[in-house]
Amino acid sequence: MLHRGHESTDGADGGELVVPMAWLYAEYIADELLRTGDLMPPTSFEFRAGRDALALTVFLSDTDGELSGIRVISQLENWLSLTAYDQPWQDWVRERLAELTERAAGSGTPGPDLALAADAWRWLEETELLAPDLDAVPGGGAVSGEDDGPKVWTPAWRLGLPLGHLAIHLF
Repeated sequence: MLHRGHESTDGADGGELVVPMAWLYAEYIADELLRTGDLMPPTSFEFRAGRDALALTVFLSDTDGELSGIRVISQLENWLSLTAYDQPWQDWVRERLAELTERAAGSGTPGPDLALAADAWRWLEETELLAPDLDAVPGGGAVSGEDDGPKVWTPAWRLGLPLGHLAIHLF
């Protein structure tokens, strides 16, 4: 992605290549947490939902913009609390994305990291996955196996968030 408006150090005219390192690093951390938890195949939509939800959590919780490998372990508790069942995670994501978008617009230097995070959030909100109905009434009928239970279409983030939370917990 070419980023216009910044001159290169050699004085040549044109844009410079800006690599979305913060987003790529957040995605890498999320991917490793999910693979370590071995909760679902890495090629599944459920895995993608979990990875994107975790990557958003990692990326948006990095308020200093200095996520480093050493700090990952110290952030696990924070990520666990953000992804917990009783937390309004989706509201937090919307607020942080709006805040970062406003900050980027004010500085005049929108980065590719924020664009990738916004794309991930859009996918999580707009994509629906068929998942077990976790709100089904217990004892409502005879269910012989996991695949035989009631299923509902749910936004990908509603499935990815608990998977991500569990992956952090298992790590």
